[in-house]
This record gives sequence, structure tokens and C-alpha cells, in this order.
Amino acid sequence: MTAQELTLQEVKNRHDLMTFIQFPWKVYQGNPYWVPPLIKDQIQKFSPQSPFLSHGEMALFLARRGGETVGRIAGIIDHHYIQFHQEKVGFFGFFESMEDADVARLLLSSVAAWLRERGMEKMAGPMNPSTNDECGLLIDAFDSSPCLMMPYNPPYYPALLEDWGLHKVMDLYAYWLEKTVFNYDRLERITGRILKREPELSVRPLNLRRFDEELKTIKDIYNNSWSKNWGFVPMTEEEIDDLAKNLKPIIVPEIVLFAYWGETPIGFSAALPDYNVVLKHLDGKLGLLGSIKFLYFARKIKTVRIMLLGVKHSFQKRGVEGLLYIETFKRGTRKGYPQGECSWILENNLLMQHGIEAMGGKRYKTYRIYETRI
Repeated sequence: MTAQELTLQEVKNRHDLMTFIQFPWKVYQGNPYWVPPLIKDQIQKFSPQSPFLSHGEMALFLARRGGETVGRIAGIIDHHYIQFHQEKVGFFGFFESMEDADVARLLLSSVAAWLRERGMEKMAGPMNPSTNDECGLLIDAFDSSPCLMMPYNPPYYPALLEDWGLHKVMDLYAYWLEKTVFNYDRLERITGRILKREPELSVRPLNLRRFDEELKTIKDIYNNSWSKNWGFVPMTEEEIDDLAKNLKPIIVPEIVLFAYWGETPIGFSAALPDYNVVLKHLDGKLGLLGSIKFLYFARKIKTVRIMLLGVKHSFQKRGVEGLLYIETFKRGTRKGYPQGECSWILENNLLMQHGIEAMGGKRYKTYRIYETRI
């Protein structure tokens, strides 16, 4: 074996797992836009107790050249996805690589082989590990940091994937909204017309004191409203509970909203302060110093990410989605958040796109999902 030989190793122990988790620090060294994730959250994501692994399987791989780690990738099978879509699709995710086509080729070919051995006919991604988490590859706007729970990657990644043989299957859009372009007068008129046409419709904020009860409502609406979307995978009770537990400390109740038709909950939207502003300064660690930094930089957050918005199928296209967006932005600006990102929006969801654009939103980032037959 020469010092330059490229080899692949599957992660089998904690030491290798930590190498896998910490490798991005090497890729993004000196990059001012990357946001380091909390290491403890990454460990939890790959733990055997992860809720995803109750219905999925994952294999992690490291690429090494002469003993030096130069890339990583995960092979992922989501049995709920296969069952729901009746399609033998496996995923790749957590892809990171130095700017080296040989490294990317080894990583992608190895996951394709791993999936093929398990009966998969297509490979898609990146999924980290599913559409219910971070997903997609950034293909433009590399000169700004991602919002909370959105991915970021170097500009050379799309070429690495495409040169290997992956092609686009779906784009996901991120829109930017800010107070200076928010058309209050027009939107107040729109709101008035919606409520006049649908007098049974109302909106209220989350009640943190009844959080468990509110969560049950969210679960019911989520799996109903998203079920016809491209790439949808039903979230299990455990997955929603785990996400809620992790996000509860940063929830601002005034910008997590429920839409009601009379006494019946029919939709909800969830906006969260962009805590990536804080994470950029923690370098993946949350000790005593990290906690002090957390409190200090949290006061500087001026952006929210509207990350979830759904309306039950029988109430869609009746103005509920627009009302939730309008109310989120109005209430958010009153709470001191004059700007926000709406993400992600499927490229074929024209209704949602037009609604955001009517408020003054501008599409400013694109994330791509790739696939290929294997």
C-alpha cells in the first residue's frame, strides 16, 4: 500500500464515529458561512436510540488517503418511505468531501453498492437522513450562512455529484422576507377578504403550558397536510416527540400558530428564531463558555425561519396558508424579528410560492435533490 492509496472504511466504533462527525471541520476550515453543528446533537443523530432507526437503517463510511480522512458518506434505507411510496429507493446522506472527484466517486459508488445489495433500485439524496430533517444540496448563494436546520456545502459539491452520474429530481426553494418590503396595506386587505369570506376561520398562538396537548394537534395536522407532497415520509410519534423536545427551549409561542375552523384545528405554522446566529460562535461545543456565548448571541437574532406550514387537505386553497404566513410575519416583527426565511418550498408548489411572493418574498436559495438508478 502506498501513502496515496484511497481506501474506504465503514464506521464500526466510537472513535470512527467521532472522526465521521468531526470531519466537516476540515472541509470548512476558514469558511465564514458554514455553521458548525453541536457535536452532542450529531452523536444523538447517529445513536442506536435515534427515532429514525426504528424504521430505517444506516451505514456510515469514511474515505481515507494514506491514513488521512478525505471524505464521508452514509447509506440510508427508510422502510417507511419504501412502504409509503411503493418504490425501492435508498438514500445517500451526510456527504462531505475534499475537492477530489476520486473521493466522491469512491463514496457514492460504495453507497450505491451497499443499497443495491439490499434490493434498492434507485439512490437519491442527499437526505440527512430524510425529508423530515436536513436535506438537499445547496446549488447557489454560497456567500451566506444557512438558517436553522438548513444545509450548507461548498460550491464544488454539485459537480462532484453530477460528474458521478446523479441528476436532478427535485429542487427546494428558500425565500427571503423582510419588513422593508412587507406590503402591510395590501396584506391587511387580503386578510380582511379571507376572514370575510371564511368567518369561521381564526388563528391563535401556541400555548406552552399545554405543550403536550398542542403537540398532539400538530401531529394530526402534519401527517394529513403533507401526505401528498413529493418525498413525504410520515413522522412517527417518537420522531415528532424528539423534534419537539429538542426545539421546545427555543420556541417563541407568538410565532407558532394554529388555524381553526370554528372549534376544529385545521392548520399550523412553526417559525423559529434563527439560532444558527448563535451556533456560528460555539464551534460545536456547549460547555460553560458556550452557554455564556449562547445567551449573549441569542439577543442578536433578528431572523426567523418559517420551517413548517401545513393545512389539512379539505381546507387547502381557501386562504388559510396565506393567513398563517401573514400572521406569522406580523407577529414576528412585533417580537423583534424584522426578517425571515421561508424554507423549504417544493419547486412544484406554485400556490405556496405565489403566496410568499405576494407578501414581498424573494427566492434567494435553491437546494437540489438528486437521484440515479443503481
